[in-house]
Amino acid sequence: MVESRCGILCSECSYQKQVGCKGCVNIEKPFWGEGCPVKSCVEAREHEHCGQCEDFPCGLLKQFAYDEKQGDNGKRIEQCKCWMRK
Repeated sequence: MVESRCGILCSECSYQKQVGCKGCVNIEKPFWGEGCPVKSCVEAREHEHCGQCEDFPCGLLKQFAYDEKQGDNGKRIEQCKCWMRK
């Protein structure tokens, strides 16, 4: 099951319980701001997640995946690849 637009596994995220986040696939805007550019891009292209895009993995996704503070060293990119195999 797809848990997010970018490949983050919401079921493993500490914020899910801390702030009651239901995951970006189930909410209009993220708890951390007015919007998420990755979520907006995926939904504008009418995909379930980034892995379905012809530009995958794009610069925007890589920027988030390898961000020094909030990144996961590309784990979310690999998760999108897993979702594509299902």
